[in-house]
Amino acid sequence: MNDLVQSIRERYLQTLDNIARAANGAGRSPESIKLVVVTKTQPIEIVRAAIEAGAFMLGENYPEEGAMKLQSLREFSAVEWHMIGHVQSRKAQLVAENFNLLHSLDSLKLAKRLDRFCGEAGRALPVLLEFNVGGEDSKSGWLAGDKALWPALLDDVAAVFALPNLQVRGLMTMPPLGGTAEFSRPFFQQLKRLQAYLASQFPHVDFTQLSMGTSGDYEVAVQEGATLVRVGTAIVGARQYT
Repeated sequence: MNDLVQSIRERYLQTLDNIARAANGAGRSPESIKLVVVTKTQPIEIVRAAIEAGAFMLGENYPEEGAMKLQSLREFSAVEWHMIGHVQSRKAQLVAENFNLLHSLDSLKLAKRLDRFCGEAGRALPVLLEFNVGGEDSKSGWLAGDKALWPALLDDVAAVFALPNLQVRGLMTMPPLGGTAEFSRPFFQQLKRLQAYLASQFPHVDFTQLSMGTSGDYEVAVQEGATLVRVGTAIVGARQYT
């Protein structure tokens, strides 16, 4: 095992330990939480090293970049590729054809395009619905920071469920940036409450998955119910740009 793989493996295992500790402290099973290693903007050699270090779920932000990496690393057939960033409608086909899970389905318009392209590709795409619980204009997702907004979400949510080639698996959020992990806690709690509300309105839909928490606050996210945490910098280092 070369030095790069070894260093990533050490940080990967440390992150898993931190997740397990947070889960145990909250009375949860560590096995109920999956770690998505975020490799956005990282060069292919870093992505390969992360896989060789043990990562089997990788998160990408940009459809073209992610699809290129996926094609270049086809020999790692057990790896799941997750799209975690905002998807422009014109990039929907790339996502529909290449990724195992979309964390960031943020509009009915995008859902309809994804459904069409998935149908043409003969595959179904598992998705998470992205909700903006912080009310920031800069964030994507259905606005859900105020409970008074929740009933107005139901028509769009029902319309997504009706699309035959998308499989709703849960919810995702990106809270506002704060100085501490604790700053994120109320936003994670709000997503958990929204999960319960939608489950009560649509009892036959699977809302099990909650994607929330990144390098700075994933332990708090685990405490508040996350089943998928998205950790990049703490494992593979700072984002790189080419």
